[in-house]
Amino acid sequence: MKINKKDNKNNKEVSIIYGADNSINVNIFNNKILMELVGSFDNNLKELEKISGSKIYFRGNSIAIKGDKYANEKVKDAIEYLIERFRLDKKIDKNDIITSLNKDMIKDIKNQSTVQPLEEVIKTPKRSVIPRSKKQKEYVKALKTNQIVMSLGPAGTGKTYLAVAVALTMLLEKKVERIILSRPAVEAGEKLGFLPGDMKEKVDPYLRPLYDSLHDLLDFDKIQRKIDTGEIEIAPLAFMRGRTLKNSFAILDEAQNATQIQIKMFLTRIGENSRLVVNGDPSQIDLPNKKQSGLVESQNILKGIKEISIINFDHNDVIRHPLVSKIVEAYQKNTNDKG
Repeated sequence: MKINKKDNKNNKEVSIIYGADNSINVNIFNNKILMELVGSFDNNLKELEKISGSKIYFRGNSIAIKGDKYANEKVKDAIEYLIERFRLDKKIDKNDIITSLNKDMIKDIKNQSTVQPLEEVIKTPKRSVIPRSKKQKEYVKALKTNQIVMSLGPAGTGKTYLAVAVALTMLLEKKVERIILSRPAVEAGEKLGFLPGDMKEKVDPYLRPLYDSLHDLLDFDKIQRKIDTGEIEIAPLAFMRGRTLKNSFAILDEAQNATQIQIKMFLTRIGENSRLVVNGDPSQIDLPNKKQSGLVESQNILKGIKEISIINFDHNDVIRHPLVSKIVEAYQKNTNDKG
């Protein structure tokens, strides 16, 4: 016996057929959606198959899902999510494939008429950036509405990328006049004067993750022009002392390597029409004495101030290969057990 369930959002594009053997057939009648969903050499379907454990077969305009009933339903939900992602952003990337199997995102797709409300989408010149977990949604909302935001959590949770994306949109919309990217240069002991080259050359290696985020969102030549005009400024944390930041969006990355005094110094730079973001991973402290890290202590000190938003990410928010999330969870459990 087969049950035909039409996609309520657009029944001309997608139909879903359930088989008596627990198999599910997703028929897609929009070739653009189908090709983007399947991916080059069926790579997207292969990735879904590998992660979910179901067998996925593609023929004509039909995607057949076979295996365990629960796993099949999960893949079907993932495909529906990816279709909505394409409708919104006109493309599907590898991170979307991983996100599509996130239970919180699947819950959203069932409860909402669209993947994300428009206000949660960050539109940049090269791509639309969409928060991929509940915590990421909270974080994006905080970045857009709060003067100061602190985010703590493991790598891969989008702390840096989302902050840079929001900062860039505010700069392009002329809501701020410049972006300031900073981090403690712990590996160089903050003694940058002994390193060769000008300031940019000295700190570039330590700010590479911030550059990577920028390059993913804006063309290289445009980034360079904005650096030349001062609209994007690169500065080590030590060089922030004594300044007042007006009409700026400043991001302090890798703040787990800053002391409490340094974080206080950074936060008190805030001036008129400015936003400050402090990001860090308490599990990756590079300071010689890990107790010197002021990130967690600063969070505890500032948590009662309503103008400051504090977001704590965990392994559930890691948007990378699913194995990364499992690794992070294992280390978190080990740390908690020792504590």
